[in-house]
Amino acid sequence: MIPLSKSMIYLSPPHMTGEEQQYVNEAFASNWIAPLGPNVDAFEQEIAELVEVSGALAVSSGTAAIHLALALLDIKKGDTVFCSTLTFVASANPILYQGAEPVFIDSDPESWNMSPKALTKAFQEAAIEGKLPKAVMVVNLYGQSARMNEILLICNQYGVPLIEDAAESLGTTYHGKASGTFGNLGIYSFNGNKIITTSGGGMLVSNDEAALERARFLASQARDQAAHYQHSVMGYNYRLSNLLAGVGRGQLRVLGDRVAARREIFDVYYNNLSDLPGINFMRELENTSMNRWLTTFTIDEKVSGVATEQLLAAFYREGIEARPVWKPLHLQPLFSGARFYAHEKNRDVADKLFRTGICLPSGSSLNEEEQQRVIHCMRKVFEQSIRNRIYLFPGKQEV
Repeated sequence: MIPLSKSMIYLSPPHMTGEEQQYVNEAFASNWIAPLGPNVDAFEQEIAELVEVSGALAVSSGTAAIHLALALLDIKKGDTVFCSTLTFVASANPILYQGAEPVFIDSDPESWNMSPKALTKAFQEAAIEGKLPKAVMVVNLYGQSARMNEILLICNQYGVPLIEDAAESLGTTYHGKASGTFGNLGIYSFNGNKIITTSGGGMLVSNDEAALERARFLASQARDQAAHYQHSVMGYNYRLSNLLAGVGRGQLRVLGDRVAARREIFDVYYNNLSDLPGINFMRELENTSMNRWLTTFTIDEKVSGVATEQLLAAFYREGIEARPVWKPLHLQPLFSGARFYAHEKNRDVADKLFRTGICLPSGSSLNEEEQQRVIHCMRKVFEQSIRNRIYLFPGKQEV
């Protein structure tokens, strides 16, 4: 139960500026309330210019953007898609929508994202079996870019298109290039917990303008060019509303500030907690600038004497929303029996990250007092663990 004297500290709440209201008011004043309108067009253009791609398509969610990407690649029943395993289920659910089969790829220990080593093994076996995947779905976890150069090289070697799920990594750059722009198709999410939000929404981006035009058609119920309502193929109701696009335009103005705030929050956590025994924060890949959407770390219980469940329970008692790292998809009941390729033989990196990883409150509106509450709670748990070990083993000195 949350202490009455303290307010709840959330993991990653929306952070509004007030500028969003201007664009929403314009939509009301012009009566552009229904889906589509000037805010949608402008939001698409502004995102495309920001990440330096040919075009963008605003849709109702990041999941919708992934679904459209799969449809554009004609993924259907009988096809396979190689997918990162350490991610939210929304990365893989659209594969099931298409009737295809996900094959899960383990994490790289340093980036926490898709392991090039495991991906290579999966491709080698698929080539021997004569059934290459129809696409690869790589996820940029917690704002960290995957090893895109290595992954692209592998995909290009086998001639398989890449979809980049950058739902959590808008504002991240890898080797100077925007996250979400390395694959044939990229997606962003503007869910309420993301670095900028439209309440609910997403974006599909690409340098393939013909593909985006096709996606625009599919996302608008696939209506044929005719005076009446005529439909030759199945479509979807996936377009973003003009009102929510207005919220996105206001949010986009402060994306740089939001990234800077989250990076600063990470630095404070790191400077105040990295000395604790057994704690290892997610590192930033070389030549990468992360948006640090969430600050994450792992605990070595043998070194620290603290289990993840113990720390999460302490946070809960103090009214602090902290969460475990995503449960890998190959361990989810929904995907029971799906194929999985580990980083190395007998080494399931994603499973270990799940069992030892924690995400700390990281919202850009987190103030100094709230962050100190998080830090104090965590240090208190570790200090108690040290005292207990000294009591139980009085002859043993702590290192």
